[in-house]
Amino acid sequence: MQAFSWVLLACAWRIDGFADWWAAHVFRLWTAVAGTVFGIFPFSVAEFVLYALIIWTVGSLCIAFRQVFICRRMQKAEFSHFLLVASVLWFLFVTCSGINYQRTSFAESAGMEAEEYTLTELKGTSLWLTQKVNEYAARMERGEDGVMCLSLSLDETGQVAAQAMEALGNAYPLLSGSYPSPKPVTFSRILSLLSLTGVYSPLTIEANYNREMTAYNIPFTMCHELSHLKGFMQEQEANFIAFLACEQSRNADFCYSGYMMAWIHCTNALYDASRTDYSEVRALLCEEAVVDLTANSAFWNSNDGTLAEVSSQVNDTYLKANGQSSGVLSYEEVVDLLVTYWMNNYAENN
Repeated sequence: MQAFSWVLLACAWRIDGFADWWAAHVFRLWTAVAGTVFGIFPFSVAEFVLYALIIWTVGSLCIAFRQVFICRRMQKAEFSHFLLVASVLWFLFVTCSGINYQRTSFAESAGMEAEEYTLTELKGTSLWLTQKVNEYAARMERGEDGVMCLSLSLDETGQVAAQAMEALGNAYPLLSGSYPSPKPVTFSRILSLLSLTGVYSPLTIEANYNREMTAYNIPFTMCHELSHLKGFMQEQEANFIAFLACEQSRNADFCYSGYMMAWIHCTNALYDASRTDYSEVRALLCEEAVVDLTANSAFWNSNDGTLAEVSSQVNDTYLKANGQSSGVLSYEEVVDLLVTYWMNNYAENN
């Protein structure tokens, strides 16, 4: 199984069109089957499989340690089950994730390849997003502290996310088909400590999200993780697909979430390019949105620590190993696509 996995991965890297064929036929069929099977469970199956694997691994190592150092005996067969499990996990990763990293990008397939942009165009995009954020911020339900609250339950919000992605599939055939509802991680504190908003599980083809984080993150993250279920693994593309799904949704929570996340990415880039232009744009942001951003910063700062740093390094290494040379910075590369999108659709009206 290990050898077959490596052969498949080599084909994806070396043979033009192989990854596209795999995503369109094999992976698409598997996601339809897995989505139906694991969609039956209201909780994240992958989460509890992971916990079971950890417990099994620790228990097995304890038994092996006892046999070697206490009983003074050990047979090669004792390790065979470790190799078998590792082979199965590697095979699932390669077939449900690794190969898809080599497919043609969503932007290229959809005919909207990102172009280099100027400072003026970046500022124009940021101003447009500021206007949209302000428009929807006023429509959000808010708690006593002024922070946005979701207008629907998490389960209902997940159903809207699946519907938003299905609707987007009508415009972009590569995203067409049904989607299972994304699932909250039961012990989301773990994701918070790891500074993660969501996780795609190649083992069970599930889109998982952190239910603890500030509310405006949740709709966007749901759509981001669901985009991976169509084989788009590059993080900047998953961000862009999530933005499109949120913007075209009829649900105000999703529109606000999409515009807010896009605003953060674009103004971060604007800050690096021109502090003066950033200050001009930042001054136009409404107070409601400022309250949400402040609450979000406070949430992640309260969970910042060694685990978050290690998680970031692991994620950076993982992304680079799968062809995303920018590592964790690839999330920010969505700015190229957002500016191109604004130029093609809204620039003439501003």
